[in-house]
Order: sequence, then structure tokens, then C-alpha cells
Amino acid sequence: MKKPDLGDVLPSAHPNTDTLSLLRLRRSTTAGCLGEPGPDADTLADLLEIAARVPDHRRVTPFRFIVFQNDARRKFGDVLEKVFRMNEPDAGDEKAAFEGDRFLRAPVVIGVVSSVNKAHRTPEWEQILSCGAVCQNLLIATSAYGFGAQWLTEWYSFDEAVGDALQLGDDERIAGFVYIGTAKEEPKERGRPDMAQIVSYY
Repeated sequence: MKKPDLGDVLPSAHPNTDTLSLLRLRRSTTAGCLGEPGPDADTLADLLEIAARVPDHRRVTPFRFIVFQNDARRKFGDVLEKVFRMNEPDAGDEKAAFEGDRFLRAPVVIGVVSSVNKAHRTPEWEQILSCGAVCQNLLIATSAYGFGAQWLTEWYSFDEAVGDALQLGDDERIAGFVYIGTAKEEPKERGRPDMAQIVSYY
């Protein structure tokens, strides 16, 4: 599909029952149930471009991506294992090795980084919400392409040493890691909110 050029007139709505069905049935596939194949280079590039097409007040672009695939997953796993051993010296080799293998659970892992520009007049909270929308867009686009995915944080998203290894800036933090691959088994439905408890009319 041709990408729109700057200034092109775009439709205000996209009636599509397939999209509504996807949104009603969207379900994460746990990282442990993902395997090969993952998205190829062209598909991955398209996924990232779709993910970045989110509401972004004043075009701050308060997010960026770090892609882990192939040997980079193991290389970063070495970082995770080292930091884990530093944090938990009594945990043992088996547990440390488990932590080092986390990024091997899926063919592709995308780190979504919240990059807040505190000097910008767009409120910080709006910038953070925009980054959250990026993660959701990525999950939806991944499903539409036929892959399973899970958005996770886990301990390493909040660890300072891991952040240093990822060269996060002072106002950056991990919004999550999105694991992408082919589902080895279909996920089951989980409990959903009771709409009567969360909807009110002013």
C-alpha cells in the first residue's frame, strides 16, 4: 500500500468489520508460546512504521525503538544474566541462565522506549500516553500480519544497569518489550472488565 505524502487528503474514517473483529478478539500470546518464523525485514519495518502512527500532540515523537533479533538476543541476554547475578548473587546458575535466555523466547523483541521531552510545552503525561499507544498499535499490527505478540516489562525494564546498557537518556525509560513470533499454540480467552463497573455517563 502506498504511503500518503505530506499534505495528502486522508479519509476521516475507515469502516472495516475485520478491524472491529480483530479488536474484539485481540489476545496476547505469551512469550513462551512464540517461535519461528518471525517477521521478515520488510514486515518488521512496516510494523514499526504503523506502530509510530499514533496521536502525538505537537509532533514531539516521544518514543523510539530498539530491535533485538538473531544474535543480538543472546548478546543482550548476556547483559541480563550479568546484571541479574549482580542483583541476586545467591540465586544460582540455573536461575541466572533462565534470565539470560529471556530474549530467546521469540524471534524478534522490540524495546519501546518512552523518550519524554520535558522542555516541550506538550505535557509529560500526554507524551507518555502517546508511547503507550505505540505499544498497542504494534500489538494490533502484529496480529493483523498473522503473528502472535506479547507486551512485557519484567524486572529488566526498570533496572538502572540494564538501562545504562541500552544507553537510555536521563528522561527515557522502557515502556515495554514486545515479543513477536509465530504462536505455537492458540491463546485462551481471559477475564475482561465488567463494563457496568467502569462506564458512567456525566
